[in-house]
Amino acid sequence: MKVTVIQFPDAAVEMEAAFEALAAHVAAEGSDLVLLPEMPFHPWMFYEKQPDPALWQASAEAHAEWLPRLAALGASLVLGSQAVSQAGGRYNDGFVWHNGQANFAHRKYYLPDEPGFWEGSWYGRNAQPRFEAAAAGGLKVGFMICSDLWFGEHARGYARQGVHLLVNPRATERRSVDKWLAAGRVMGVMAGAYCLSSNRSGTCVGFDWGGAGWVSDPDGELLAVTSAEQPFVTVEIDPARAEAAKASYPRDVRE
Repeated sequence: MKVTVIQFPDAAVEMEAAFEALAAHVAAEGSDLVLLPEMPFHPWMFYEKQPDPALWQASAEAHAEWLPRLAALGASLVLGSQAVSQAGGRYNDGFVWHNGQANFAHRKYYLPDEPGFWEGSWYGRNAQPRFEAAAAGGLKVGFMICSDLWFGEHARGYARQGVHLLVNPRATERRSVDKWLAAGRVMGVMAGAYCLSSNRSGTCVGFDWGGAGWVSDPDGELLAVTSAEQPFVTVEIDPARAEAAKASYPRDVRE
């Protein structure tokens, strides 16, 4: 199957053109699956420590409006995360969109709370970490939304669940690209899965988004990385390789 990772603009005025370009890329490549960045359809909100309920609501509404449009991409599977309000709380929830239906996949658990990324102050998480494989067509997918990627015990847990893909929708800075690429390759090896990540791009409020969406294979080989010149990349993967990887080192080492 063919999978596409992207870097997508943070600026709202650029999103429409980028979405149309992405749809053209997917059509040309015949992609089956597209991974979007973390909360892609609204500009980043977490610059101020004090939450702005109106801004959060605007993000939730923007994502609710964009999700039905994912059919226009032409891929049967689209994965990402969105701002949601539920039972009086605010959350960052991963979703699997499959043939017209968006289903909950994972709630981000590890929330940074520092300048530029006051996420822990803005929204909540489950009482306990829950990292359960999500169904995506005939695949098993393990979500690790942005900072979740740094907690490797969950990659091992996903290996035990037999995931084919480890997906990391993220919003990270340019200065940290190398360490995120390193983490993605290692976590993919730990999970015995292809690791996919997509990120924001552009400049905003004092720093640059890093772009650099990637695909790595179950042995950590980097297959593709996006750039300003190539904001969308598509590679062909073999889910059977991820299944076989579970029986090889280091996944087969007893805990």
